Parts: sequence; C-alpha cells; structure tokens
Amino acid sequence: MTSFSGVYPYLVSPVTDGGQIDKPVLTALVEHLIASGVHGLTPLGSTGEFAYLSAEQRTEIVKTVVEAARGRVPVIAGVAATTIQDAVAQTARYVALGVDGILAILEAYFPVPEQGVEDYFRAIATAAGKLPVVLYTNPQFQRSDLSLPVIERLSYVENINYIKDASTNTGRLLSIIERTQGRMQVFAASAHIPACVMLIGGVGWMAGPACIVPKQSLALYEAARQGDWTKAMALQRPLWRINEIFARYSIAGCIKAALQLQGFEVGDPLPPQVPLNQAARQEIAEVLRSVGAL
Repeated sequence: MTSFSGVYPYLVSPVTDGGQIDKPVLTALVEHLIASGVHGLTPLGSTGEFAYLSAEQRTEIVKTVVEAARGRVPVIAGVAATTIQDAVAQTARYVALGVDGILAILEAYFPVPEQGVEDYFRAIATAAGKLPVVLYTNPQFQRSDLSLPVIERLSYVENINYIKDASTNTGRLLSIIERTQGRMQVFAASAHIPACVMLIGGVGWMAGPACIVPKQSLALYEAARQGDWTKAMALQRPLWRINEIFARYSIAGCIKAALQLQGFEVGDPLPPQVPLNQAARQEIAEVLRSVGAL
C-alpha cells in the first residue's frame, strides 16, 4: 500500500463562465506544483470548492489531475457526500480513474449520530479497495464530526491509514495520535501551525496555501523532518501571515486571487461566493511578496 507523507496542496477548481473545467489551467498548475517538488496532489479538498461542483465537474477535475500528474506524485481525490450511496459511487469513479488514495469528507444537513458517521467512512474504505483512505475532519464546516471514539475504531480498518484534522486543537491531535498508536498517521491542516504538528508526530500537511507557497512549504517540511526546529520556526513565522489573511477572507477566494497574481488564470470563486475586492487582492499581494511568493 502506498505511503503518504509530505506536502499535498489542496488544488483549486478552475471553471469557465460556461461551467466547463478549465483543463489547460488546471494542468499548468499541476505541472508547476510537481516542478516545485510537492509530494502529492489533492483535488476536491475544501480549497477545491467541492460543495459548489456537479458530479460531472468533480469527475472531470479528478480525471484531469490524474492525467496531468502521470504517476509522478500520488493523487488523493476528495469524496464528499450526504449519503453513503453517493460517497461509494464517487469513490468507485475515482478509483477507476486511477487515483492513489481517497480523502473522505462527510457532508451533512441533518445531524448524523456516531454510528452513522462511522458507517459512512467504513463504506468509503470498502469501496476504495486496497487504496489508502485519509479521513478529513473539520468541525468549523461540518455539521456532524468525527469523535475520538469513532476515530479510534476506524483506525482498525485496514486501509484507513491517515487523518487530516482541522479542528485547530493540538490537544485533540495528541489524543488521536495516542489513541491510534501508529495505525493512523496525522496530516496538519492549514489552520494549524504545521511545524507544531510535525513536532508532535505529524507526517506532513494537506492544505490550500501549499498551492501558492509550495517551495516555502517544502523548505519548512524538510527542516521539520530533519528535526531542525530552529530553522523550521524561522520558516514558519512568516508563513503564518498566509493563514492570518485566510481568517479575513474566504479560503477559495484567497487562493484563487493569489494564483491569479502568480499568473494562473484560475477564475473567481464559484457563485454564490463572491470575488475578492481590489483592497483584499492588494493585501494578498503584499503578503505574497513578504514571503517571496510574488
């Protein structure tokens, strides 16, 4: 089974005014990120605006990324649904397209009890076959979240090997690491300080900011992996400005605006989200320049 670690950018989803996936732009972004040295790619994460895309658009994005990556780095596709039937169907489609792993996300309108949450993720793991599954928990956006007991039980599922926890609670991450005893590895989210998560045992991070600061993210990862915490924190401090700006504006809007400033015509966030105004774009440009990304 493939082992995942390192920096995995959450890719944006460039969509034309006519609703088509802009394959040339997405392919160019994939090429740029692989050339920058990222360890893998994650289409249809939060930054990919999966909640605003049709099933056909999601499939086209995954197909485009797999074809553009050409096996050079792993592709972990996001699966997000409100029903088990839909989640299993998505997983089957992406497995058939040649992905290397699944990022499993639970969408919920009505609250789902713990047993339903557990059943949902177990069904995705079964549909993924031998491919590794990464659980994604983000209580800021999810109506029904993964509790620690459910995470511990799911860690015994053979191919549920990873979790990305975006709770911003480092104590919760320590609890996950202790409860799963190496059966499940932890990826940081962009809401955390990656150096801190690496220090307590994380294996990397999956996050939107790595799309716009890939080389800086990789330098931080390597310093942390080598245990050079003085260097890691020297790299971490300026990068935290990227996360600070996300707290003021929408994630997808920020990443897309930043990529446009870097020359990638990825378009605006998908409606009913609204584009960032000129003042926000200028603020993003200043932050990018301050970290050497523009």
